Amino acid sequence: MKSPNEWTVQLKVQNMISRYILGVAALCLALPARTADYTPIVATMKDKTVTLDGHSLTIDQIVMVARHGAKVELSGDARRHEAESYGLLLEAAAEGIPVYWFNRGAGDQRETVMFEGDPMTPTNHALIEKTQAERFRSGALWGTGPEVPSEEVVRAMMVVRANDMVYNAPSPQLAQMLLDLLNRRITPVVQSRGTLGEGDLAQLGNVGATMVGSGEAYFQGVRMKADQALKRAGLTAIQPFAADDNALTSSNAYATGQAALLVHDARAALEWADLIYAMDLNGMNSSITPLSLVVQRDRPEKWLNWHAGRVLGMIKGSYLFGNDARRIIQDPESLRASSIRQASAWEEWGALKDAVSFQANSSDHNPAVNVGLSPQDSWELASPQLMRFFVKGGPHSHGQHGYIVSNANWDPYPLANKIENFVIALANMDIAVMLRIERFRNPFFTGVSADEVLPEASRSFTDYAPVDLQQEIQSLMNPVAPFGSAIVGTVEDLQAQTRIKVQRARQAVAATVDLLSFDLIEGSLWMDVRKAQDTTRNFGLAPTAAWIAFRRRVPLRQDFSAPDAQSISMVAAEFLKNVPASTFYEGEPPPGS
Repeated sequence: MKSPNEWTVQLKVQNMISRYILGVAALCLALPARTADYTPIVATMKDKTVTLDGHSLTIDQIVMVARHGAKVELSGDARRHEAESYGLLLEAAAEGIPVYWFNRGAGDQRETVMFEGDPMTPTNHALIEKTQAERFRSGALWGTGPEVPSEEVVRAMMVVRANDMVYNAPSPQLAQMLLDLLNRRITPVVQSRGTLGEGDLAQLGNVGATMVGSGEAYFQGVRMKADQALKRAGLTAIQPFAADDNALTSSNAYATGQAALLVHDARAALEWADLIYAMDLNGMNSSITPLSLVVQRDRPEKWLNWHAGRVLGMIKGSYLFGNDARRIIQDPESLRASSIRQASAWEEWGALKDAVSFQANSSDHNPAVNVGLSPQDSWELASPQLMRFFVKGGPHSHGQHGYIVSNANWDPYPLANKIENFVIALANMDIAVMLRIERFRNPFFTGVSADEVLPEASRSFTDYAPVDLQQEIQSLMNPVAPFGSAIVGTVEDLQAQTRIKVQRARQAVAATVDLLSFDLIEGSLWMDVRKAQDTTRNFGLAPTAAWIAFRRRVPLRQDFSAPDAQSISMVAAEFLKNVPASTFYEGEPPPGS
């Protein structure tokens, strides 16, 4: 128990710190706003609503909200669960139970008593409100630049946090404001750095600042002061209470939201890799025996077999299944083994998707709040150590009991591992993509040079770009070295680097799409060649449809020497990004979907 003098000293120190933080905040906010490239979303789904319940949020729904402006709401059960957890939190303090980051401090202040007794007494209530308001306002200064340049990244973080906050104990006003920011399209200015990967406190602190009208935000894509954005949207700044700073910021939502975008974009890239591979097989006049049941039966692995069947479905009806005396018995390995490499990338994608879905639909919060658990539910809950954190139940919890305990749920594994596993598999796929592009330049494999058949065909890119892109992807596949630095009084001594890992992964996917654009150019050219050799040839429905659509955008003999012409690779990459491969072929979903 602290003496009155000790309480007075502690409060003076806290007030000095708060005044210093707020003084710096005022100085920084008085400076001219830094200009930054910013990509707002196009809210094409603003009339749709995603219901958040804490356990069924999908990757596609995250993308709907983050990238396309869909609105969000909490299910009735989710609201009830948050209210019950909030009541248990208040009751725990009233019963004298130590709660991390509420009536006790955080980090190296974990044993520091922040207040004692019922949080709803006039004295405690005023102290908590004052402390919470100061912490939320100071959130405008957390982290370091550059600012996050894409609205979709911030919105992805916010919808993930709104969903897994169901496992937390937010005040009603905090939970509602997070939904309101998403639905009114108020997107806080967020700093891209300042998280070590096991708790994105800085980025979520930037969001908290907007909730109380501090810092800056974008309102429907236009930058302004946060208080002005709230006013324009018809919202009033909240008064946070209880453990709201903890309820908002103790999360990995910054990394998880980006990982959801990664999974979505990676699937689109893999779908195009498959379809372009089917085009390449047609262009090479390939032997398709590696895909056949003869081979697949000898290696019964679900992802390998699924992928072979997927590519076979694309090229069904192709001239490749007819007899051709000029067809070589075995293709270069880069074409022969592409299905195996791509199937393996799909397998790691599936594991990553599952990890992201788990992360977005479970608690990554400290402390854990569980309403309804009793000592008789498990032997360890009845031990003296766990009984120390048992909330018996009272007025604030409407008689409900439960436990509130500290934990390590903030550690973002297995997600962090799955991100890197996928990039490694992607890079091993991409080496085959790059090499099969090169194999088309060798008549030893093609049986003829393209110029012999189509002497006026446009070839406006050098041999360097695919190799350069593959080197870039290769540099991104190396795992980030495990690291731990004992900070915050040596209490926080592990760092997961998920910010770095997910950003590198997204860069690898973007570079893969650029690499595939060259593959699309080459495969399309060689389909032109094969068609010119024999106009009766068929390529299968999906490769034919993709080839025709691409040729509408990039005619075979298009003049790329005009002053306003884009490079053919840029046009091809734009085509891949804007036209989903699923437009031409869907097929059986991946295993486990």
